[in-house]
Amino acid sequence: MSTSTNLADPAPLGLSAFGLTTLILSLANAGIVPEAGAAVIGMALFFGGLTQAAAGMWEFARGNTFGATAFSSFGAFWLAFWWLQTNPEVAQKAGAAGVGTFLVVWLVLTALLTVAAAKTNGATLTVFVLLTLTFAALTIGDFTTLVGFTRVGGWLGIATAAAALYTAWAGVTNATWKRDVLPVWPRG
Repeated sequence: MSTSTNLADPAPLGLSAFGLTTLILSLANAGIVPEAGAAVIGMALFFGGLTQAAAGMWEFARGNTFGATAFSSFGAFWLAFWWLQTNPEVAQKAGAAGVGTFLVVWLVLTALLTVAAAKTNGATLTVFVLLTLTFAALTIGDFTTLVGFTRVGGWLGIATAAAALYTAWAGVTNATWKRDVLPVWPRG
């Protein structure tokens, strides 16, 4: 399948949306800036959700199945997160087990996408490995209500956000400079 040369690479936009939204929530989960949990709501809707979903649609147009699936899926994750946060009666009714179930299905999808990411590049693979670990810790935290796991998930989320932002930075920089300035470590 050919890719369109008329479309810029949407991956840096999608990774930026994912990385920044993840960073804000992870600062709250890690206990560094607890108030960031409230501040992430707008980011979850607009940047993490809608912008990332748009990046996924542009990946479809470019013929990139992995990018289309990943960005569209995680755009939907942030939209669902926004909905749960803005409808507290639903989240309260779901309780820890309901939120844990929400997280475990995202853990499964992320783990499956990590296998596919192994054929992209080292930077993208790093994002997905860290995100899988983040979801695992947050899932355990919600099912057990042990705050320590949520804190670990927050720190892993900060590492995930850093990896995503680096990968976005490399994509923008390498495309702008029209050469590899920042390595992404291509794989198979």
